[in-house]
Amino acid sequence: QVQLVESGGGSVQPGGSLRLSCEASGFTFSDYGMYWVRQAPGKGIEWVSSAYTEGGRTYYAESVKGRFTISRDNTKNMLYLQMNNLKPEDTALYFCARDKTGTDRGQGTQVTVSA
Repeated sequence: QVQLVESGGGSVQPGGSLRLSCEASGFTFSDYGMYWVRQAPGKGIEWVSSAYTEGGRTYYAESVKGRFTISRDNTKNMLYLQMNNLKPEDTALYFCARDKTGTDRGQGTQVTVSA
């Protein structure tokens, strides 16, 4: 069955960095666009970034553009999100997903940004 397992979250101060990882299994990873989405306390799912095998295309939400970098390693079935210059508003539960709405997602990893 499809499994998406996120890791790498934590607590950091504003301006800090974290690297999230997602290990995928149970499907042909390279055939799928992959996504990071997040959910802040009391809010809905927010799309963060996308990565496609075809053409190596990547996309970012305006709120994270220039600070976050998505990447994927199809040889290892891994998805990554490098997050730099973190802000308090980045605090959320981050999910790796197979769709932009986050319907098909993992269990998430918590990112907390506070002074």
